[in-house]
Amino acid sequence: MEFFRIRRTIPFMRHAKIFNAISAITFVLAVIFLVVRGLNLSVEFTGGTVMEVSYAQAANLEQVRGALAKLGYGEAQVQNFGTARDVLIRLPNKGAQGAKQSEQSEQVLAALRALDPSVQERRTEFVGPQVGDELATGGLMAMAFVVLGIMLYLAMRFEWKYAVAGIIANMHDVIIILGFFAFFQWEFSLPVLAAVLAVMGYSVNESVIIFDRIRENFRRYRKMGTIEIIDSAITSTISRTMITHGSTLAVVLSMLLFGGQTLHYFAVALAVGIMFGIYSSVFVAAAIAMWLGVRREDLAKVRKDFDPNDPNAGAVV
Repeated sequence: MEFFRIRRTIPFMRHAKIFNAISAITFVLAVIFLVVRGLNLSVEFTGGTVMEVSYAQAANLEQVRGALAKLGYGEAQVQNFGTARDVLIRLPNKGAQGAKQSEQSEQVLAALRALDPSVQERRTEFVGPQVGDELATGGLMAMAFVVLGIMLYLAMRFEWKYAVAGIIANMHDVIIILGFFAFFQWEFSLPVLAAVLAVMGYSVNESVIIFDRIRENFRRYRKMGTIEIIDSAITSTISRTMITHGSTLAVVLSMLLFGGQTLHYFAVALAVGIMFGIYSSVFVAAAIAMWLGVRREDLAKVRKDFDPNDPNAGAVV
């Protein structure tokens, strides 16, 4: 399915240096923000108290946040959970009053009941620092396994040059997402980590589409040079890219606008990842593969009976 078909090949690789300079600057800024500001880790990673309370009517979240701020929990995370009457509260390990975790829930519940006596405690859970460390370690291991799996897949399906190009483009997306969260100090939670892992798989899919078209073009157009082959492959997939990513981004933006606080940062991470994933797959992965010296011979096996003077002779993929 195509919305349109471009009859003339667009010379993307002619501007590869400019596109990759933009990518390099963005990547460096993201790393600087990560080092200087760091990630605003959620309670799942740092440890703390998780409370779920229920109201008789729709809860006033701003009122709840104000009550917690007076107790010294200005960094507490408050959001609806399930319905407008159910509220999920995440409290960090430390508060202005120096209260212990076992006392936090009692203080919070008393403050909320002073504003609305109908408040009922549904559950309270304590997440220790050790559990948070285990979750952080598990998240890093999951990301490492995804990276390794992507590299092995690309290396087996295509060639090592494509694996290197694809994984650099993937890590480009991941670091930029993390850079956004570090710069704006958005909460980095387990759902956000899941979004980052999803973006890695989503981004590599676009790279595979382009790499596959490059392989087809090497087989089909024997007289074209590498740069022309890559430009033709990117141009021929533009319509497909617009349909796929446009529809996906529409769903993510719907979650961002109407999904509430629970899905907010999950949708933000996906939106940033999808937009930069398109850019990196087209302008980063393809350009790096070109600079690594990808050739027709990397993807095609020349037949032993190949006759250069035979117009029907060619490469077998």
